[in-house]
Amino acid sequence: MSAPSPRDLYTVDDMRRIDRAALDALGISGSELMRRAASDALRSLHRRWPQARRLRVHCGPGNNGGDGFLLGVLAREAGLQVDVVALADTSSGDAASARAAWVDAGGAVHAVDALHELPEPDVQVDALYGIGLNRAPEPTAAALIERINGAGVPVLALDVPSGLDADSGHCPGAVIRADLTVTFIADKRGLHTGRAADCTGVLELATLGVPADAFAQVAPDAHLLVADSLPPRRRHANKGNYGHVLVIGGGKGMAGAVHLAGEAALRAGAGLVSVATRVEHVGALNAARPELMAHGVDGPQTLQPLLERADTLALGPGLGQSAWSHALWLTALDSRKPLVLDADGLNLLAKEPRRFTAPAVLTPHPGEAARLLGRSVGAVERDRFAAARELAVRFDAVVVLKGAGSLVADPNGRLDVCPWGNPGMASGGMGDLLTGIVAALLAQGCDAWRAARLGVGLHARAGDLAACEGERGLLASDLLLPLRRLGNAVPCETDE
Repeated sequence: MSAPSPRDLYTVDDMRRIDRAALDALGISGSELMRRAASDALRSLHRRWPQARRLRVHCGPGNNGGDGFLLGVLAREAGLQVDVVALADTSSGDAASARAAWVDAGGAVHAVDALHELPEPDVQVDALYGIGLNRAPEPTAAALIERINGAGVPVLALDVPSGLDADSGHCPGAVIRADLTVTFIADKRGLHTGRAADCTGVLELATLGVPADAFAQVAPDAHLLVADSLPPRRRHANKGNYGHVLVIGGGKGMAGAVHLAGEAALRAGAGLVSVATRVEHVGALNAARPELMAHGVDGPQTLQPLLERADTLALGPGLGQSAWSHALWLTALDSRKPLVLDADGLNLLAKEPRRFTAPAVLTPHPGEAARLLGRSVGAVERDRFAAARELAVRFDAVVVLKGAGSLVADPNGRLDVCPWGNPGMASGGMGDLLTGIVAALLAQGCDAWRAARLGVGLHARAGDLAACEGERGLLASDLLLPLRRLGNAVPCETDE
C-alpha cells in the first residue's frame, strides 16, 4: 500500500478518523503521538530560528495544548528557556498527561493575566486550539491571540493557527498570524484557501511516522494542484491543429478586457484567436495586437458566422449587461460550443440560469459566485469548498472559484486547490487573462477539468514569477511572458 501523497487534503472529520487509525496502526498511545508532534515541531522551530534561546508556549485546554506542553518539555531538555502560558487551570484527555509532564519536569504554568511579568521571548508557540475549532475564540482567548499577533515576535503554530477553521479557511473571529505552521499527520484543506493565506505563514507537514495503513479507509477530500504544462508540439504542426478561440465581449469602454483575454489565449498556445466586440474597438485592437482577428459585431447576425468558425468561446470579458451584451450572450450559449464563462457572462447567467450540455468552465470570484447561488459573499467565503461544488453541480460545469487558494471543482465532486498566486494579482484584468488561458487549453484538446486545472496553475505561477520585482503595481500584462515560458516548460530561475 502506497503512502498518501503530499498533495492530499483532508477534512477535520477525515483527520479524526485517521488519528484513530494511526494509533491502532502504530500501536502507541495518544500521549506518545503527541510527543512525536512536539518533537517534529521543535525540529522545525530550530531550523527556522536557530538562534532562538527563549520560547513562550501558549497552551489551550485540549490536545493542541498538550502538544505545546510537551514541546516545552523537549525544548527545556534541549537547553532552551521556556515559559508556558495556559488558557485554563486544567487540561483534558491526553493533554492532562502532557501538562503533568511539564510540571513534573519543573516547569511553571502561568496564567494569561501574568503575561506582563514574563521576559520577552525569541519565538512564541501557538498551541491554543487545534483542528476542532469552528467558531470564534472566547473573549479571553481572542484577547490573547491579538496580544500574540501584536508582540512583534515570530510565531510557530502547531497543526493549525488558532482561530482558523481547518475545514474551510474561514476565520469567524480572532486568529493567529503565524510565521510558520507545522501541521501533523496529513494536510488539512482549510490551510490552503481563503483567509488561511494571511495566517499560516510557511506551511510544513510532519507525518509523525504514521503508516499508509492509517489512510486506507479515508479518501482525500481534495488535492493541491501540481506544476504542469502541455507536451511539446509535433514538428509538422500547423495553426489549425491548436484550435480557434473566439473572445466575445468588450462593451463600451472595455476594449482592454477582450485584448487581454485574446492575447492570453495566444500566449497559452491557441492556433487562432478572434475577437467579437464593439465596432469602435476594432482599430485599437488591430493596432495593439495584430495577431488578434478583431471583428466589430452589432448583434447576433454578425456574430453567427464567427461562432461557426470557432472551436471554443471565451464569453464575458468586458461584455456588460446591455441589450447588445444580452443578445450576444444568448447567441453564444445557443451555439453549444465549449466555452469559458466569466465576468458579465456570469452575471447574466445568474439572471437566466441554465445547465450546460457542452464542456464549460465558469470562473467566478466570490461576488459572482454569491449572485449565482443567491446568497451573500460572506456565506460563500465561510465555506468555499461547498460553494464551488454546489456551483459545479447546479450548472453541470467545471467551476473555478477565484481568490486566495483558488478552487477548481467538477460536477462529480472532484476538487483541486491552487497553492500559488500572490496579492499583487488583485488588480484589473487578471480574470480576463485566466479566461483566455483556459479557453486556449480547451481549444488545444484539453477537457474542461484538465483545462481549468492547468489554466489556473499556469496563471498563478506566472503571477508569482511576474511578482519577483514586487507585488504592488503588478499588471495583468506582466504575466504574458512568464506564461509563455511556463506553458512550454522552459525553466525559469525563480519557478519552483
